[in-house]
Amino acid sequence: MKTKNIFIAFVLMISSLSFSSCKDGLDEITTLDVDRAFSPTDLAVSVVNKIDLRLNWKAVKNAKTYTIEVYTTADFSGAPVKSIKDITFLQVPYLVTGLSGDTQYSLRVKAVGEGVEDSKWISATAKTDAEQIFQTVNQAKLTATSAVLNWPAGQMATAITLAPGNITRPVTAAEVAAGEATITGLTGETLYTAKLLNGTSVRGTTTFTTLLDLGGAISVKPTDDLAAIIATANSGDVFALLPGTYNVNADLIIAKSISLKGAKPTDKPIVKGAVFKLRANAGLSLKDIELDGTGAINGNQTFIYDEISDNAYGALSVEACVIKNYVKGLVYVNLKALVENMTFKGNLISNIECNGGDFIDFRAGLAKTLNFSNNTVYNSATARDLFRMDPTGSTNFPAFTSVITIANNTLNGITNGASNRILYVRLAKHEIYFSKNIVANSGGILTNQASTNIVAANFTANNYFNAPTYMSGSATANAKYDTGTFTTLNPGFTNPATGNFTLGNADLKTNGIGDARWR
Repeated sequence: MKTKNIFIAFVLMISSLSFSSCKDGLDEITTLDVDRAFSPTDLAVSVVNKIDLRLNWKAVKNAKTYTIEVYTTADFSGAPVKSIKDITFLQVPYLVTGLSGDTQYSLRVKAVGEGVEDSKWISATAKTDAEQIFQTVNQAKLTATSAVLNWPAGQMATAITLAPGNITRPVTAAEVAAGEATITGLTGETLYTAKLLNGTSVRGTTTFTTLLDLGGAISVKPTDDLAAIIATANSGDVFALLPGTYNVNADLIIAKSISLKGAKPTDKPIVKGAVFKLRANAGLSLKDIELDGTGAINGNQTFIYDEISDNAYGALSVEACVIKNYVKGLVYVNLKALVENMTFKGNLISNIECNGGDFIDFRAGLAKTLNFSNNTVYNSATARDLFRMDPTGSTNFPAFTSVITIANNTLNGITNGASNRILYVRLAKHEIYFSKNIVANSGGILTNQASTNIVAANFTANNYFNAPTYMSGSATANAKYDTGTFTTLNPGFTNPATGNFTLGNADLKTNGIGDARWR
């Protein structure tokens, strides 16, 4: 027991000596001497104003200043795009400016001490936002094929890209100085996205839609006075009617040869209540317009030759139009008037009642040539004749043979009276070419006039469906029938009640019979 107590006392003495020795050593360390500045910590980077980078970090006690370097390379190779020295901590957070938009940057920061080596770098990455220095596109400077793009003068740019079209256009030094570039060679009525680049960095993005390509025509809006515009037109003027409804409800006097066209064929302008009265040997061209006779004065025909002339009127051309709701008819020539050429092509014509006149009605005039092709006519001339040309035309113009071509038309629900004719032609000198037409759901006959001259060589390939009296069996005296090669196939129209005459019959499609739009 005595031995055990002696051992414990010895251990306590040794422990006391050890503790005293350690305490004396700690009291002697009052400073920590190092040969390098400590590295900053907690480096954070945020994007400000799209292209500026805001850097923040914690202070280092032995740092006098800090250095920032900014690179576009991930491994910090090459020269930095920015090197900023002598930053005091009072300047932190620090804003790095003058960078490019839409660019990935690598950044590093080190502490710089006094009398010691610089610290090791700490790093971070950040990507700036795409800039938007493009100004709003000036609509007044837009055309169908060009646009003027603007940005602040002097702001650097190297190229402009546009889509669609995968267009890249360099920016010149003069354009940079002006902050403006004119882009040409564009397509009308197209939505473009333009980007302003400085190298690969996007400095601005904008969109614009080019105007309709009017082909040099004079633009007309639905709010304009169409009658007044036509009255003051010059010969040769071409007017492009923008989409919308033109409530005319008046006679339009055509005394000079002009053209009217829809500015946008897929959105035809609607001209309501207009009757075109031609005078002074004028010609007229219409294309891609919807003519609605509702509200026309006296329910007149669409086109009326309104002045006697010993000389020829210019050509009347009506193409790719929709014509409907005229009470008396389509064309009326009730006085001595010679027309150089009359063409109806690719039109959709309906509900021309023909109450007071025939569909195309020459009482005293004559057309040197009349071409009626690839039209669809339905619910029209139900109680009158389709083509009427009286002998007075030849009396007034005995030197001319009228050549009438009626080909590839779809005619449905026409001339339903037993004695109503498609061809009521009695000119002394004329030739009729009648081929590849579909006549469907119609009564009446081809003609009962001995003087009607259908050229046999071109009296061919017509199709009659639910229209038997065009081939035989009419009770009308002196009725003439199709004596050429014809068929009686059901066209299989998709929905004739709504004006959809798309063919369901493969043979008619293959053989190119009827209006081409439905094949």
